[in-house]
Amino acid sequence: MLGGRKLKLYSYIVTRDFGFAPNPFRSVCTLATCKPKIRKNAQVEDWIVGIGSGAKGSQFKNKLIYAMQVQEKMGFDDYWKDPRFIKKRPVMNGSKRQMYGDNIYHRPSLDAPFIQEDSHHSLPDGEKNDDNYKRDLSGQYVLISNNFWYYGEDAIIIPDDFLCLAKVKRSHRVFEEKIKIDSFVEWLESLSQSGYLGQPYMFRTEFKRYDGK
Repeated sequence: MLGGRKLKLYSYIVTRDFGFAPNPFRSVCTLATCKPKIRKNAQVEDWIVGIGSGAKGSQFKNKLIYAMQVQEKMGFDDYWKDPRFIKKRPVMNGSKRQMYGDNIYHRPSLDAPFIQEDSHHSLPDGEKNDDNYKRDLSGQYVLISNNFWYYGEDAIIIPDDFLCLAKVKRSHRVFEEKIKIDSFVEWLESLSQSGYLGQPYMFRTEFKRYDGK
């Protein structure tokens, strides 16, 4: 219990591993786009777990793409302005890490609409993609962690005890059973390394934009 609140673990299926959502670079794992319900509801100290797709032919079924413990939660304006995350702003003529930067929303004043930077979530000409814009901003917050395990294309098999994390029928599942969460975290912490441990699977291809459909 955290001040009367139960610790929660959110699990979901990572269908597009571009290094954008989550963005595991610069020694910080951030979830700033997509998964709006998780970003809106998860609190500091909760866990976010991304599992590989179980689609036919997928090599990532029942594998851990990443796990992060939420250590900070902030709005888009603060994320944009924070000097720690300036290098997570997209640079469209840079490396793949730069092109997939997730720090893409900001506004000149609190009463102005948000600007969507030219990015993985914008249209091919760099203009605003309304579908991604509405979905991303509905999450309201950015989740930030220095305590994470990101495997990407080197995703590892989840022990049988935790296969329930992969049984996601809708957008995500929420677990509140302390014994189950503690056991999963104990397994994570028993692994020899943490942090950025493998590159995103989609780094194998040229930069792509997501149309939001």
